[in-house]
Amino acid sequence: MGDQATEEDERVPKLPIQGKRNILITSALPYVNNVPHLGNIIGSVLSADVFARYCRLRGYNVLYICGTDEYGTATETKAMEENCSPQQICDKYHAIHKEVYKWFNISFDEFGRTSTPQQTEICQSIFKKLLENNWLSENTMQQLYCDACERFLADRLVEGTCPTPDCNYDSARGDQCEKCGKLLNPTELREPRCKVCHATPQIRNTEHLFLELPLLKDKLEEYINEMSVVGSWSQNAIQATYAWLKEGLRARCITRDLKWGVPVPHEKFKDKVFYVWFDAPIGYVSITSCHTPEWEKWWKNPENVELYQFMGKDNVPFHTVMFPSTLIGTGENWTLMKSISVTEYLNYEAGKFSKSKGVGVFGNDAKDTNIPAEVWRYYLLTNRPEVSDTLFAWVDLQAKLNTELLNNLGNFINRVLSFIAKPLGLGYGSIIPDTPGAESHLLTKTLAEKVTKYVQQYVEAMEKVKIKQGLRIAMSMSSEGNTYLQDSKFWKLYKEDKASCSIVVRTSAGLIYLLACLLEPFMPSVSLEVLKQLNLPPETQLSICDEYGDHEKARKPWEILPAGHTIGAPYSLFKALKDEDVDFFREKFAGSQADRQRS
Repeated sequence: MGDQATEEDERVPKLPIQGKRNILITSALPYVNNVPHLGNIIGSVLSADVFARYCRLRGYNVLYICGTDEYGTATETKAMEENCSPQQICDKYHAIHKEVYKWFNISFDEFGRTSTPQQTEICQSIFKKLLENNWLSENTMQQLYCDACERFLADRLVEGTCPTPDCNYDSARGDQCEKCGKLLNPTELREPRCKVCHATPQIRNTEHLFLELPLLKDKLEEYINEMSVVGSWSQNAIQATYAWLKEGLRARCITRDLKWGVPVPHEKFKDKVFYVWFDAPIGYVSITSCHTPEWEKWWKNPENVELYQFMGKDNVPFHTVMFPSTLIGTGENWTLMKSISVTEYLNYEAGKFSKSKGVGVFGNDAKDTNIPAEVWRYYLLTNRPEVSDTLFAWVDLQAKLNTELLNNLGNFINRVLSFIAKPLGLGYGSIIPDTPGAESHLLTKTLAEKVTKYVQQYVEAMEKVKIKQGLRIAMSMSSEGNTYLQDSKFWKLYKEDKASCSIVVRTSAGLIYLLACLLEPFMPSVSLEVLKQLNLPPETQLSICDEYGDHEKARKPWEILPAGHTIGAPYSLFKALKDEDVDFFREKFAGSQADRQRS
């Protein structure tokens, strides 16, 4: 049911289908030089996966694209650290990323990479169009040069003190201050130092190519003003974009003095490569071209394709200003982004995730905890930092697992199915009973009305990419189910009023099926387990959302599963997380600094 595509499925390229809603989904390409942590996972790939699964559930034609961003300074730096070539670094970390996302059950249609011939070809082609259309300029810029290393230093090879007066962070990178988020030029840093040898670099002149954003301003603003409304852009995306516009667009340098990257096809600049932020978003296009040679049917088809993009807040201007300007500047009919969903940061316990300090849970660590992927997915999604930064905390994970998944959802499903599975005389011998008179059963009728409203609210939330809200609504239906069971006192009814008892259990079983459908985007494996317990094939897919769009046509919960249907064997879906486990994990992932303090 919309689960991880099989290898065989992946070999069949998807194309837009006339008359269907065609949705192209991208999540920000994770940088290849590290292992993704939980914040990276919720920030782009997991959020996009939920939306992709929801769209498939609705029967839309979906292509979900992602891959590793592999060019640029950070890769060169990592290669130096690990004493190998940039290509070897990319191969190593691409495999790690792929494995992590597979474990988290992320259902990409194509997970590729940017260090491909297709990337070079498409990137250079876009560049040539911009050149032809006179949107590029040449200029001399000042750049830091390290005499000791005998080379110009790319942005990320420089560190220093942030020039922003109320920040003064002493480890700001040459391209951006991680503390205040301000985009920088390396020459703006105070007390700059070479990240490789720690020498103080000197300022020298170097020739570069620039994208003339001010000349594209009118076309860009027209696109932003229209699409931010039509596509219901998240508020943080709108704020970040208009902050850039308000500050005044400046020409942005699109070349770098590096070796690892897409070569610039221009005689004067042949020793340079494209800046990673010029070429990385083009990776979405090149990865699609690896999926199908007919990639233009997705990327040059704005009339029939809607583009949804997912990312963390630090990536916004590159997707709402730089990338659209690049595509608009070609003069070609590109599919521009319709909707953007942006997350703030997920922090870890008392601070930030840090691989070097061993602080926080990284993708491969999650697997080693033996806490199922679906629990991680659920926790990250309920904690999705949609409007402000949120915090990962072990006690919070424990509370959500034990209270919401185990005692609410798991309890409801298990109580109902275990009762149906009891032998005749105690239960229903695993057979869904017939329910004449359900329409006039007051408690059941009230539940049915609530369920219809919940499904409609779920659809409204998910269509607007309000993922956290969609999950909350689905879980509220589970709470309603538990209340319904308690209010009906079905365990007493079995002996006193069997007809009413049958209505309650058949209605509850229908609600369980509804929950399996609505929770599939969030916890696909749990959904499959529930279908198995209901003895329904995995591909069973009730078009719940469409059906409940029309109140009159919507089947009532007691009509969803046919009378006489035999369910499978019930079992517990979730296992409690104990206090001692929480203490162990909190200590394990507290980091090397904490270790030193204790010793």
